[in-house]
Order: sequence, then C-alpha cells, then structure tokens
Amino acid sequence: MAGHSKWANIQHRKGRQDEKRGKIWTRIIREITVAARQGGSDVSTNPRLRLAIEKAKAANMPADRIKYNVDKASGNLEGVNYEEIRYEGYGIGGAALIIDTMTDNRVRTVAEVRHAFSKHGGNLGTEGSVAFQFQHCGQLVFAPGTDEDKVMEIALEAGAEDVVRDDDGAIEVLTAPAEFEAVQRALEQAGLVADVADVTMRAGSTIALAGDEAQRMQKLLDVIEDLDDVQAVYHNAEIGE
Repeated sequence: MAGHSKWANIQHRKGRQDEKRGKIWTRIIREITVAARQGGSDVSTNPRLRLAIEKAKAANMPADRIKYNVDKASGNLEGVNYEEIRYEGYGIGGAALIIDTMTDNRVRTVAEVRHAFSKHGGNLGTEGSVAFQFQHCGQLVFAPGTDEDKVMEIALEAGAEDVVRDDDGAIEVLTAPAEFEAVQRALEQAGLVADVADVTMRAGSTIALAGDEAQRMQKLLDVIEDLDDVQAVYHNAEIGE
C-alpha cells in the first residue's frame, strides 16, 4: 500500500524535539505517573508503563529517578494528581490538530491552549471536531532504503495490520495499539530498528503547506508544544521549506 511523503516531516519533527530536550523528562515523568496510577506499578501487566519507561531510558533518565516516579504514582509516595485532557482544533490552512495534555489545573490548561490557537492563527474546536481524521495505532517508521519485503514479512507475521510504503521511500508499519510491542520486538529481533516507534494518532490524509503558511503553522506548533501541560501534538500538515 502506498502512503504520503512523511520522511522529511518526521526528520524535521525529530530535530525540533531534540532542540527541546529540557522538557522531555518532565513529559515522560507525567506519562509514568499516569500510567502507573491507572495500571499499577507492575510493568509485566501494564504496557503503557512499559512504553513510558522505555522512553525514559531512551532519554537517559537515571533508573532511580524512574523508580521514584513509579513508586510515587502507585501510592508508595505522595504526589500531584494529573488528569488527561485532549483538545482538538484547526491550524493554518485548515490543518487538523490534536493536543494531549496532562494537568493538575484544567482551567489553566484550556486557557493556555485557547490563547495559543487564537494568537497564532488557529481555532480551538470542540471534542470530536478533528479526531475522525486520525487513527489511534502503533506506528514504526523505517528510513528510505530499508528492505521492504523483509519488513513486511516479519511485521505481518507478528500481527501488524498494514505496511505502507510512503512516496519518499519510507516504510511505515501500522499495528493495533495492543500489538505494538510484539511487532516492534519481532522486527528488532530481525535487526530492523525503526527510526520512529510509538503508539500515536496517525493522520489519514495530509495538507501540504509551504512558504508563509508553513512558517505560521510551525510557529503555532512550537508555541503549543512549549506549553508546560502539553504531552503530545498530532497534526496532518506536511510542512515544506
């Protein structure tokens, strides 16, 4: 199955995330907190916590700090109570955005998200206004030049739902969220390590933006992603130079 051109956008996004490494630990700690609180501290029965801990290790978070936050969230230590809130809206050129937040003050969070939208040319929508344009799934993306036949054989045998070859040669493996870990493990055991691997909200179609529109959209994304309570931002814009 053929897909859209994503590789340049994925690399661009990774580069911008690398520039914001200072916030990554904060976001991972919140994810660990909510995952452990909802599913318990046993990683063998809590896949969301396992994924959060893997992200923490990838970000070079010390093991004792990981354990401290798991213990705090699971009731062994007192801590702040976070709730998860999702916002939806439109950016430049009608691009769709989903913003996942974790907050201890929903009044503050919605005010900050609304202000970011209104100040930078977007519109905060209502629940469900854009979510239908996205698929909740596991996604593993391999760089152009990866052996597509090998990826397809192993991924589908391990339980993947689809393997997509994008216009620029990148290969996407799509899974049900519950099958993500098994598929990722099977691929890695075969020596296939994805450049991007996560459970995400994947846009079904994209909107190409260039020039001034691309710059304005990037500014809107930067402002939203920099908000303290924002955990993740998903969008369907292909941002050109």
